[in-house]
Amino acid sequence: MKIIAMIPARYGATRFPGKLMADLAGKPVIVRTYLATQATRLFDEVYVVTDSEIIKEVIEKEGGKAILSQKEHECGSDRIAEAVENLEVDIVVNVQGDEPFVKKEPLEAVINVFKGSDAEKIDLASLMQEISDWKDITDPNYVKVIVDKDDFALYFSRSPIPYPRDKDAGARYFEHIGVYAFRKQAIMDFYHLPMRALEATEKVECIRYLEYGKKIKMVETSYMGIEIDTPEDLLKAAKFIKE
Repeated sequence: MKIIAMIPARYGATRFPGKLMADLAGKPVIVRTYLATQATRLFDEVYVVTDSEIIKEVIEKEGGKAILSQKEHECGSDRIAEAVENLEVDIVVNVQGDEPFVKKEPLEAVINVFKGSDAEKIDLASLMQEISDWKDITDPNYVKVIVDKDDFALYFSRSPIPYPRDKDAGARYFEHIGVYAFRKQAIMDFYHLPMRALEATEKVECIRYLEYGKKIKMVETSYMGIEIDTPEDLLKAAKFIKE
């Protein structure tokens, strides 16, 4: 089974333009993400796929592999699908470019579901972590996920799900972490299928898989990474490295 990592890296960002090229303790954020992913030794190949010549050059200067997108893309999954369409690969793992502290354990866990007893049912897998602070649960920047008894995703939302009509019922709340492991066919199907109303409304790309009947296996993790979404996040990450 050939397993590769793809790191989508769009130069522009609404909240923090150029964040992937921002300096983080002497190296750009995207380079730190690439090196951390490579250091896990889980992958046959690690690629950065980008719309930016600048990002491509900095990765290649580091000795890495980068692919320049030929089309404009709305989301990371589309960018990855274009890049892998002609590659011989079984599992594609999407590592977010703004996650410079990615660790081996959660990536290994999401890959291992394709070796489990229900592997044949799984089109893709992803990560979730429990959240308990109501401020985070109600924050639309935190995408929440609910799962069935076998940890297959039922729905993703920026709203609090489930709604706590009975706060004593024992519901747990999970944040979706945007690390995916896809069968190649699943991501190619995503690429060629049109966006439907739920995905367009929530602006959560993995909803498209559910709307077309794909099965998403969720894996719980306790990993608390630092995602670089704002200049404040960058300062927090720099402090983390110094400590």
